[in-house]
Amino acid sequence: MPDTRYARNGDVEIAYEDLGGAGGDPLLLVMGLGVSRFWWQPGLVAELVGRGFHVVAYDQRDAGESTRFPDREAVHPVVALFRRQPPAYTAEDMADDAIAVLDALGWDSAHLFGHSMGGLLVQRIAIRHPGRVRSITVSGAMPSDAGGLRLLRYLRPAFLVRASRLRFPEGRAGDIAASLALARLVASPGYPFDQAAALAVAERDVVSGVRDSRAQSRQIGAKWSGGRLAELRLPALVLHGTDDQIGRPAAGRDTAAAIAGARLVLLPGVGHDLPRALWTHVADEVRLVADRATAMSAG
Repeated sequence: MPDTRYARNGDVEIAYEDLGGAGGDPLLLVMGLGVSRFWWQPGLVAELVGRGFHVVAYDQRDAGESTRFPDREAVHPVVALFRRQPPAYTAEDMADDAIAVLDALGWDSAHLFGHSMGGLLVQRIAIRHPGRVRSITVSGAMPSDAGGLRLLRYLRPAFLVRASRLRFPEGRAGDIAASLALARLVASPGYPFDQAAALAVAERDVVSGVRDSRAQSRQIGAKWSGGRLAELRLPALVLHGTDDQIGRPAAGRDTAAAIAGARLVLLPGVGHDLPRALWTHVADEVRLVADRATAMSAG
């Protein structure tokens, strides 16, 4: 069973879990739209711990074991990007949730590693709270400066159509089947699909967010009115698969181009996941960007 702890941001409880490496450099993992911290593969976490990181992952609001907000009108998450309606909360609130976790841990600052929408969020956390962030790793994400219609140039419509057609029965078995189907949709075409690892993720997940479109719509509909990527002055790593099914590689290129000194690593044959064969490489890259931050601080 997970060792779930909670941080508080006002009335919102944010679930988080210590994944090991106490005494190492603090590293906070931020997962993507709708899904929980359990989508971080234990093998990748082990590689990060082995590189000298103290790793903690948390559930964003409206995901996993964190506070869920009241259901509203059922709207497709993509439609929520463009609708003019009062959001359930702001993107600034979501950024502050991460800082609440750092406060609960007693960390004055940390390295951040975000995947998918989590990669978008770590950009915003660093912009809003520059003194609390040492470095960022952005994986498979959109640039935080892109909003509304500009996002369309990065999205792959075919994936959205395929994902919207997924149908599964209610109940736990249906939740697991939906998670497996999503894992297959985003799997890297240049690498074997790891059925066992995907099933382990689905079975670990406490609350399925894969087909909770209302929660996803609230998250993606959270509006950002903060600063720009060009304001960032910290080491940044941008990872993006060349075969990402959701976001085109241009998203990664533009994110890296907007952050002074950012390192862009395009991953051939990689989709919207991080396959087992690359865990060592990814952990090495995260270590390098963290070491840059340490060197800058010392200098």
